[in-house]
Amino acid sequence: MALYLTRFSYTPETWARLTKNPEDRREAARKYIESVGGKLHGFWYAFGAHDGYNLWEAPNNVAMAAVAIAIGGGGAVAEFETTPLLTVEETLAALSRAQTVGYRQPGAQ
Repeated sequence: MALYLTRFSYTPETWARLTKNPEDRREAARKYIESVGGKLHGFWYAFGAHDGYNLWEAPNNVAMAAVAIAIGGGGAVAEFETTPLLTVEETLAALSRAQTVGYRQPGAQ
């Protein structure tokens, strides 16, 4: 299964609701990813560019996209960005394969 890092930011209304009724959202996140056959590996809040981060494992891009669409369409988050993560082995394979791509810089002859 593939790993995905998500960065999210709540809407001001969501922060107001959570302030009024504090809730541990890890269990909700766990249920979302398990519904598509995946696993939640971590859930963190932060301050800075994003309000929080999740590390998920999902069977494929379609499964992770389904979770992202459901969360993004739910109205509680202002931003939800997902980054597929590559293992070192996958990156090494991509580096080897890149040698055969034949990329040419724009304007180069």
